[in-house]
Amino acid sequence: MPDNSTLPYRPCAGIMLINAEGKVFVGQRNDSPVDAWQMPQGGIDPGEDAEAAALRELGEETGVMPQHVELIAEAPGEFVYDLPPELLGKVWKGKWRGQAQRWFLYRFHGTDADIDIATEHEEFRAWRWSEPADLPRLIVPFKKTLYEQVLAAFAPHLGATIAD
Repeated sequence: MPDNSTLPYRPCAGIMLINAEGKVFVGQRNDSPVDAWQMPQGGIDPGEDAEAAALRELGEETGVMPQHVELIAEAPGEFVYDLPPELLGKVWKGKWRGQAQRWFLYRFHGTDADIDIATEHEEFRAWRWSEPADLPRLIVPFKKTLYEQVLAAFAPHLGATIAD
């Protein structure tokens, strides 16, 4: 198994998509055996702008097109997580120790009919709208702290207090 400390972080963009009721889009990953839900996210290609990557990933994972969203905020800096030891060297062909993520908060102006997770590279087997405060308990445990950081960064824009 590779030494975690010598591997770089994978550059990534994440999207918190909120609807008119202030609920957040979450999808249940196809490749995970656990009942975990996550917000759309994905790698930033070399030379790609982080926000462009976020919009590309949103379309690739949810079918939501840019005309159906409005940027509300960008989280300051990056949020980082490390893969747990049992996944290190197994995902991303063993090239990364975890991810360094840039997060964007978008308001969804479309309807549920504008969401289609049956995309060319289908990532989610199911999706739903969830309360922001529920996100840390829905995600895989190794990303819980990251989701708490994302929630804290966007709390002023979410219109509700985020519970512990």
